[in-house]
Amino acid sequence: MVKVLRSIWNSVYKLLSIILFLALWEIIARLHLVNTVFFPPFSKVIVTLWQLTVSGELVENLLISLRRSLTGFILGLAFSIPLGLLIGWYRGFERFIDPLLQTFRNLSVLALLPIFILFFGIGETSRVAVIFWAVLWAVLLNTIAGVKSADLNLIKAARSMGISKLSLFTKVILPGALPSIFTGIRLSATTSVLVLIAAEMLGANTGLGYALYFFQANVKPPETFAIVIVLALLGLAINYSLAAVEKRTFKYREELPNIGKSL
Repeated sequence: MVKVLRSIWNSVYKLLSIILFLALWEIIARLHLVNTVFFPPFSKVIVTLWQLTVSGELVENLLISLRRSLTGFILGLAFSIPLGLLIGWYRGFERFIDPLLQTFRNLSVLALLPIFILFFGIGETSRVAVIFWAVLWAVLLNTIAGVKSADLNLIKAARSMGISKLSLFTKVILPGALPSIFTGIRLSATTSVLVLIAAEMLGANTGLGYALYFFQANVKPPETFAIVIVLALLGLAINYSLAAVEKRTFKYREELPNIGKSL
């Protein structure tokens, strides 16, 4: 019983700061300490969120945004991971291409949006291209770092056993780089959604970004706050889902110290 209560308390404690923030939001609005026309109570925002969900408007825009985000995200991974492995493995190629990478990665993705529109037009392709660019860098740089930070002792041991270069890469370098690659994926996953919202606000007629811009332009604060809450929950869901996958996938990293103690 004590363990159950302790578990419940730990769960509540983790959410306590959020609960207090939402309660403060509700109290400030209800006491009219701010203009409730522009800062509605949290309870009103929740009611509006439910109405948008029941009407199907929220779900439709959410699915459209997720489809765009997922397309750009997958394309970004498919390009950046192989390129990062190549750059990290071949030092000569890294010296050749690094100045170009450092130049491009410092370009703001939103500043490049007009250029993407010029090349691809005002449509799905330009928005997917923006997501692709946003996803590219965190995954690419983490992949390069993961390859370069491979355990030298393992590499020396493998080479002393006469392992081939291909086997060295697939059995030693790549497994060692996977945690770093996954970190890049986690960073890029949330970024892909946030960047898409900004892109949709500038030239789309569907999606969460468009809905956010539409409600703000038409002075509908409850609907605007409702979309913001959805974006926050979406970011949390993506981050914690990937964190759970990472913990399960790389569980052996937590078990290694215990193995060492037992030896």
